Amino acid sequence: VFQIMAGQISIGDLGGLPLLTVRNIALSGWKRTVKRLMDVVGAACALVILSPLMLLMAILIKLDSRGPVFYVQERMGLDARPFKMLKFRSMRQDAESEGPGWTVEDDPRVTRLGRFIRRLNVDELPQLINVLLGEMSLVGPRPERPVYVNRFRRSIPRYMDRHWEKAGMTGWAQVNGLRGDTSIVERTKYDLWYIENWSLLLDIKILIRTFFNLFRLPNAY
Repeated sequence: VFQIMAGQISIGDLGGLPLLTVRNIALSGWKRTVKRLMDVVGAACALVILSPLMLLMAILIKLDSRGPVFYVQERMGLDARPFKMLKFRSMRQDAESEGPGWTVEDDPRVTRLGRFIRRLNVDELPQLINVLLGEMSLVGPRPERPVYVNRFRRSIPRYMDRHWEKAGMTGWAQVNGLRGDTSIVERTKYDLWYIENWSLLLDIKILIRTFFNLFRLPNAY
C-alpha cells in the first residue's frame, strides 16, 4: 500500500510536528487514455485547419527579420523530463546572446511581427506538433526552461508537483490571466488545483476560454 501511495505523499510541518499529506491526482488510469485521444484528434484537426495560417506566418517571419522560422527551446515536461518545444520565432536571432532572460512587456528583443503574433498566441501553434508527438498536451501546466525550474524548485513549495502531468499549450492558470510576467507562486497554485481536479469537462472549458481570451489578455506578450 505504501508503494502505491508513496508518489502522492508530501512531508510537511505543523507546529514542529511532521505531517504526511496524501495528495489527490485526478488524471489516472483510463482517464489518461481519454485525454491522450482528445490531444491527438484535436492537434491533428487543428494542424490541418491552421496549416494555411502557419505557412503564411513562416513566410512573414522570413520577410520580417533574419533567422530561422522556428525557435526550438528546451523545456521541462512530464516527470521533469526535458523536451524540445517548438515556437514560431518572435525575437531577434541574437536575443539570447547574453544568456536566457525573462520576457517582459515592451521587450526590445521582440520583433515587430513577433509582438503581433505573441499577442494572438500564433507563435505557439507549432506546439501542436509537440502534442502529436506526445511531449505535450493541449491543456496542462505551461512548461518552463530547466534554468528556471531549478531556480523555482528551491523557493516555491510543491513547484515540482506541476510535472506530474504533461505540459500544456494552455492551462488553468493562463485562462485566469496568469501568463507572461506574472506571479510564479500564483501560477503554481492554479496548476496544482488543475492537476488535483482534472476532468474532461474542465479541459474543454479551458480550451473554450483560451479561444475567447485571445483578443483580450492584456499581458499576452
